[in-house]
Amino acid sequence: MELIIAPDSRAIATIVADAIAALLDRKPDAVLGVATGSSPLAIYDELATRYAAGAISLAGARAFMLDEYVGLAADHPQRYRNVIETEFAGRVDIDPANVQGPDGLAADIPAACAAYEQAIVDAGGVDVQILGIGTDGHIAFNEPGSSLASRTRIKTLTVQTRQDNARFFDGDLEQVPTHCLTQGLATIMSARHLVLVATGLAKAEAVHHMVEGSVSAMWPATILQHHPHATVLVDEAAASRLQLASYYRQTYESKPAWQGI
Repeated sequence: MELIIAPDSRAIATIVADAIAALLDRKPDAVLGVATGSSPLAIYDELATRYAAGAISLAGARAFMLDEYVGLAADHPQRYRNVIETEFAGRVDIDPANVQGPDGLAADIPAACAAYEQAIVDAGGVDVQILGIGTDGHIAFNEPGSSLASRTRIKTLTVQTRQDNARFFDGDLEQVPTHCLTQGLATIMSARHLVLVATGLAKAEAVHHMVEGSVSAMWPATILQHHPHATVLVDEAAASRLQLASYYRQTYESKPAWQGI
């Protein structure tokens, strides 16, 4: 796992967008894994800016979403398919037909989850998966206690996660769905490159456990320690509990420019 401490979300976004641009240069039909929440927004802004400037194209790319709420109407603004359209897909030239997410309105949930897993496989797998992390260490909607071998499935959201997400529902906890469909931890780990972004003091404890703690289902993001190519990018606040912060800074500052992330 590589840990990069950057000054702010804009600096993080530049690093990640550089990596995605390099991927698209060598593989125009790259498969991206896209996440919702606050953490990836600066990345999407940077990609949209580069597209508008003619610096990148996602015309041949595909994208798979991490998760989706169960039961939200197709036109609900917080349905994750709509959020991804607003924040990312609608701002670049990716074909809308090539952006897929779990079907939170499916009549047969297990079948929909299995079909989503197969769609990722049929696409050749995810090249770069963007991730955030919850204050309790969850990634996607794999809450504490999730199986480290899990695949796409239905999950019950914890009260903490629903409280954290209530800000997207006018602060009304009752509007936040209780269930979701989410890629499992094993599904996420199948991506070739994991890029996790965390900013702010509220994420400091989760980042500490993820990077320097023991691998445990109680802190699901710790599974990234077993990935052969995982990059974690944090700001100073999110890095504030890291015991080896000075070493991580030294390592990144000494890294050969050609290596990228």
